[in-house]
Amino acid sequence: MRHDEVLALFDRELRRGITPDGPDATVEQAGDVVRHVGPEHGWNGVVWSGLDAARADAAIAEQVRHFGALGRPFEWKLYDHDEPADLGRRLLAAGFVPEPPETLMVAEAARVAGEVALPEGVRLAPVTGPDDVEQVAHVHELAFGPAARDRIRERLPEQLAAGSVVAVLALAGDAAISAARMDLHPGTRFASLWGGGTAPEWRGRGIYRALVAYRAREAIARGFDYLQVDASDMSRPILERLGFARLAVTTPYVHP
Repeated sequence: MRHDEVLALFDRELRRGITPDGPDATVEQAGDVVRHVGPEHGWNGVVWSGLDAARADAAIAEQVRHFGALGRPFEWKLYDHDEPADLGRRLLAAGFVPEPPETLMVAEAARVAGEVALPEGVRLAPVTGPDDVEQVAHVHELAFGPAARDRIRERLPEQLAAGSVVAVLALAGDAAISAARMDLHPGTRFASLWGGGTAPEWRGRGIYRALVAYRAREAIARGFDYLQVDASDMSRPILERLGFARLAVTTPYVHP
């Protein structure tokens, strides 16, 4: 995998060419900026910009005005190869607050799609209905806190209905102990991995790796070549061992 070529493909397909993530969302080209405008409980933000030093401040101010008129907090998803080089400083000056940086990681789906042994008594099951969604929400609360639970309850049923997501549970008996999702991006070569939250007492036993492999097989079956992850510091070493490559660092800058 040529890292520079895959990064350019990612920028072209999942940033400049992003599609709405639901029926109530739109994608807008505003000059040199591509923004995603979602419903009140959805994701709102800037996903790509092609700016230079002369145009950056005006473009930032325009996005603040636009989302402010909608009454929506929003995110400017900044990558470390975006221009101008001081775009992060300019966002800070405009009132944005940076969240912890994440590492953009990509792997060829075929490379990570092998079977992974699960702990005895643990099985994987697809998420299909409301009861499954509640189990995913419960696991995410254990792993990430109440805010993650609420987001799952709001968004996952819509995504399942639209066919834009694959979700999976790890079950020990009837108890949900881990859950993960994969967003599908039709017309691109990428599927995106999210979640992977595991109950604390079950961590370090190979379940996260099994959820990655399961989603890789599902991605291949749907015609996607690459898996993309915005990796936290906790998941990055695991993903590197599985064969994911670091392509960039991304920092969400949030405006209230």
